[in-house]
Amino acid sequence: MSTTRRQIRTHVYAHAGIHFNELVRESAFAPGQVQYHVRRLIDDGELLRDEFYGRTHYYPPAYDEWERAALALFRRETTREIVVYLIEREPARPDDVATDLEIARSTLEYHLDRLVDHGVVDKRYDERNRVSLALANPQRTGELLADVEPTVPDRLLDRFTRLVDSLLEGPVDSA
Repeated sequence: MSTTRRQIRTHVYAHAGIHFNELVRESAFAPGQVQYHVRRLIDDGELLRDEFYGRTHYYPPAYDEWERAALALFRRETTREIVVYLIEREPARPDDVATDLEIARSTLEYHLDRLVDHGVVDKRYDERNRVSLALANPQRTGELLADVEPTVPDRLLDRFTRLVDSLLEGPVDSA
């Protein structure tokens, strides 16, 4: 295995779920070089490739499908904050999560849809059809959460979304 390929593999193993653009930014190699070596690593069974919400992510082969989806989701700052909130306070009502995290309900639902679709969060309904949120697998989720940190571009995107949400809400009436 070439030195370049070994460096790329080592970086992906250390940053499971890294997406292609971030891998290029964090390496000393041109995008074409990264693409070539990643393709070879995938062909050799050294890496796995998955696409989530328009981004290509790379993983060591030890991660199963659920873990790969969870890691990709945890790269978003807001998603990560929702999961941490649920670890600390589950079960929780969606309104409480949105209020405590100071995010719009629509932003919460956007992230929850993905978390529910991939089996990270369960929406539970009581006898009066009220929703509560809980982690589907708290221990496994907590372990994976420690494996990933949101990237700067992902944090900026989430912060921009929050800014737009707050501007659209308008001023709060004090009367």
